[in-house]
Amino acid sequence: MFDTLYSQVGAVFTGLVILFAFWKGDEPEKIAAAAYGLGWFAAAAYGLGWFASMLVQDDGNIYGAQWSMMAIDLVMLGVLGALVWKARRAWAVWATAMQLLVFASHVLMLVDMRPSISAYYFVINLAGYGVLLAIGVGAFWAWQERRAAGLE
Repeated sequence: MFDTLYSQVGAVFTGLVILFAFWKGDEPEKIAAAAYGLGWFAAAAYGLGWFASMLVQDDGNIYGAQWSMMAIDLVMLGVLGALVWKARRAWAVWATAMQLLVFASHVLMLVDMRPSISAYYFVINLAGYGVLLAIGVGAFWAWQERRAAGLE
């Protein structure tokens, strides 16, 4: 799970953004951060988000569909879609768009379009960091809006 430098750096970056979202974000940012990183704690069966994806990814199955990761990403897409609908924040639209790109990559593998496996993982990883960046930007904007209003 954390056997490469890439996964260790990703874990630190993810943890920092999630902590920042919980520290300075409003409720929508906290919900997104929980779904992204701590969904394994909130959901009893499979969970959702980054940590659960790290636990269930099948490194031996490099050419087939990753069914468990696809299910996790679909649930995450639903959470972000609900935030777009209810919270009406710009960052949530960007995060949902990135998550939709992740899910579309899974669908491409499912319908046997055969993109190269490196392109598949590149899109999933880069879009995942896009979701994380959108959550971080949303938490920063919420913090700045509270500071401008004199609430902090």
